[in-house]
Amino acid sequence: MRVGLLGLGRIGAFHAATLAAHPLVDELIVADPVRTSPYGKQGDPFDADAVVIATPTATHADLILRAARQGVPAFCEKPVAPTLSETVKVLDACAGHRVQIGFQRRFDPGYVAAAQALRSGELGELHRVHMVTADPVPPRADYIPQSGGIFRDCHIHDFDALRWVTGREVRSVYATGANRGAAIFAQAGDVDNSAALLTLDDGTLATLQGSRYNGGGYDVRMELAGTRRTHAVGLGPRAPLHSTEGLPGPRSPWPDFLTRFETAYWAEIDCFLRGETNPCSIEDALEALYIAEAADLSLRARRPVEIHEVR
Repeated sequence: MRVGLLGLGRIGAFHAATLAAHPLVDELIVADPVRTSPYGKQGDPFDADAVVIATPTATHADLILRAARQGVPAFCEKPVAPTLSETVKVLDACAGHRVQIGFQRRFDPGYVAAAQALRSGELGELHRVHMVTADPVPPRADYIPQSGGIFRDCHIHDFDALRWVTGREVRSVYATGANRGAAIFAQAGDVDNSAALLTLDDGTLATLQGSRYNGGGYDVRMELAGTRRTHAVGLGPRAPLHSTEGLPGPRSPWPDFLTRFETAYWAEIDCFLRGETNPCSIEDALEALYIAEAADLSLRARRPVEIHEVR
């Protein structure tokens, strides 16, 4: 098959290498206003059997809509659009069209195993969830004002994983944050350290922590505590944790998200190319965005926010 790729930035370049090596891809057509790739030829990416969108956030909605108009299946990195209203418009306009959104944790072996353990009854009844997403270094200063804030940009992956792994919806969010690093976050109206308490629709409590300055390395974990067992995702030998009780520390901590989720990124692209049941639709992305919106409102209003308040 012929695949078009839009955007050759960090994640786009990663996808280019993945697509070029995939056995189903005969030809890769790339498009970027300033970059080239050794893995594909320049051309019209919509003149293909499918498109992968890895461009800046502000362009996602228009490119998804163009793919829908031309009847080309589309894979798009999150988010669908910068705002809730735009996301809803894209959802309505793309009814019946295949659009897969890039929430790669659904394809990570650890998250998959946790979801299976919970659904099989191995954990018993779920009572508590804890999530961590912490970057070792902050993003570029010019990116922060357009990121949408830490809950939309970073923790939206936690929100999607929470819904997918537990099979439950979030009912309310109580979020907070702090600025402990460079002034660039506060100047953009954002925080660089975050925490939240989320209550699911069955009463299960989920806690969340995050940071843009995690000195130990890239840290992404999820713990699920049930009445029978507790399972943890992300406690492998490269987790950036050191035990005071003398357990071995990480030999080589995860440096970034691409390295940590390399297997998951490949698996989600493979799923898209094979045309299997859509594992992460625009509807799923919208639900995660509702949670992020509620978290952001809670941070600013300094109060718990019910999800129905932002719908």
